[in-house]
Amino acid sequence: MKVAVLFGGTSEERDVSIQSGLQVAGALREAGHEVVAVDTARGPLDDEAETRLREGGIRALPPEQAALDVMRTGDPTAITDAPELEGVDVLFLALHGGAGEDGTLQALLDLTGVPYTGSGVLGSALAMDKEISKRVMRDAGVPTPDWLMAPRTNEEILDALGMPIIVKASKQGSTVGLHLVKQESEIQAAIEDSFQYDDEVIIERFIAGRELTVPVLGDEALPVGEIIPEHEIFDYECKYQPGMASEVFPAEIDDDVKSRAQELALRTHRALKLRGYSRIDFRMDADGGLWCLEANTAPGMTAASLYPKAAKAAGIAFPRICERICELAIEYHRSRGGTARD
Repeated sequence: MKVAVLFGGTSEERDVSIQSGLQVAGALREAGHEVVAVDTARGPLDDEAETRLREGGIRALPPEQAALDVMRTGDPTAITDAPELEGVDVLFLALHGGAGEDGTLQALLDLTGVPYTGSGVLGSALAMDKEISKRVMRDAGVPTPDWLMAPRTNEEILDALGMPIIVKASKQGSTVGLHLVKQESEIQAAIEDSFQYDDEVIIERFIAGRELTVPVLGDEALPVGEIIPEHEIFDYECKYQPGMASEVFPAEIDDDVKSRAQELALRTHRALKLRGYSRIDFRMDADGGLWCLEANTAPGMTAASLYPKAAKAAGIAFPRICERICELAIEYHRSRGGTARD
């Protein structure tokens, strides 16, 4: 296959996306495929540019808004006309957050007729909007913590949710703009900060307990993993800085919990109309109850990411998992009447 791996972009998750994309590109080359690496904010990359980005790593904090704003001045549709993409069989979307994950890019790519990995316009948009996705989960019988949308008074929040609470940007990933709030006096400051990252902020009841995650590949749930962060929550620093979290695959949980988590993950994946692959995150309370937090339509693929670790626990090497994700995209495209090169 000839694969174009799209990554980088201009969301707050740019650093994470770069490392995901570079790892995917390397894995697909290892599997024998022709790969074009594309930073959607800068264009196709040569070997030297790839090396520079790889060495940059993931910083402890997301990129500053000013730097992202500079990159947002370009034409986001220009990438579809890049000559390096001629003859590409499939686009591997390793973009996290923003237009690369919320359905915007997917709508553009649907017009090109080129297969792309992951969910389509509707599934991407549903999963990115945390309030809408929680409504869909609840309708599908998937437990999810109670929530309110900001702005709200402290009295309204305490009456509906109690304390502590989670305050987060409604359409961000990688816990960008997320706060665990334990004191009433800190509520409004947390809401104000989260509004820096999105025009909608969700306030959610905090579920104390263990953090579980279930990756989905095709129509199959992979092994359940447990995340044990150094902080009380699995925040941006714990996700991407070495030594800040332990990730156990398979999780040391009862078979009943494992089966329930996998069933709820598949139910969530289907209810949100996701396809290809996803990762569904849960909290398990002290009584063994499972609460779905969110669905990720473009799970991280960095060396420290959860999805590759789950695949390894299932006996699937990383190059093969990247290859399989591409195959699923091509199969879906063909099932819809599209064509692809043999």
